[in-house]
Amino acid sequence: MKGILSLDLGGTNLRAGLVDAASPGRPELLDQWPAPANFDAFCDRVGGLIAKCDVSRIGIAVPGLVAGTGCIWIPNLPYLDGIDLADLFAGAEIALGNDAQMALLAEAALGAARGRADVILLAIGTGIGSAVLSDGRILRGPLGSATSFGWAAADLDDPGDPVHGWLERMASGRALDAIAWTAGLTNGAELVNRAREGNAEAYQLLQQPAAALGTALAGAVAMLGSSTIIVSGGVAQSLDVLAPLILDALRRHLPPHLRGVDIIAGTFGPGASLIGAGLAALGNPLWKETSS
Repeated sequence: MKGILSLDLGGTNLRAGLVDAASPGRPELLDQWPAPANFDAFCDRVGGLIAKCDVSRIGIAVPGLVAGTGCIWIPNLPYLDGIDLADLFAGAEIALGNDAQMALLAEAALGAARGRADVILLAIGTGIGSAVLSDGRILRGPLGSATSFGWAAADLDDPGDPVHGWLERMASGRALDAIAWTAGLTNGAELVNRAREGNAEAYQLLQQPAAALGTALAGAVAMLGSSTIIVSGGVAQSLDVLAPLILDALRRHLPPHLRGVDIIAGTFGPGASLIGAGLAALGNPLWKETSS
């Protein structure tokens, strides 16, 4: 069997890897590029990779809603809306899924969620993706829309937004960048690093996004009874600073029997969706048995 092309298409970057079908696991990273700016650039990039790698099976993680091999709504990459990738890349067998659900597949099969039955995964990068493992199954829902946690809200006065949910606007990587700019810093990573070094102003600026995450997460934990929250994406590298702040708000809004919930970093960090896409293309049982 030929190798499998694994793609993680985010709002900021496109990562590509090649999976050895004989020993599935972490893909060999081929390269990383800025996310294609338009439809033609996407076709050229992916079509070129398929031809170069000579593959007939592809796993693709995207930041939005999908049905089968069709992209339904990809807010940060709207040129894909309504595109069926099986028609676009004829002859290739395609496994397509939401990027957070692909990340959870990787963590459940090989990483931090292995052996656990009830987990919430937050993929915090450009936006906020999410996925849930409940009683050992990845919940997908219609069009993969289950657990769209970036849309959770804890502000009665917020007017809403048609593209980005409240929590995403409050606590995504993009939101942390915007908060950092108010302090004259380059990005959210620099803000977190300042707080790590003991800067009181930076620490104070992180209180609001962390409280938003914790307060919104409390509702999800109360509903699902999840014992673990795994953070994937770039923000996972900041958990040493953010997790205590998030947990303070989270546990404050939970009954005693659920306050043991913990927050941990995913095993695979920003590479989780790429690994999950490869596992999905291989027909991993956790993906095949997932509700759709």
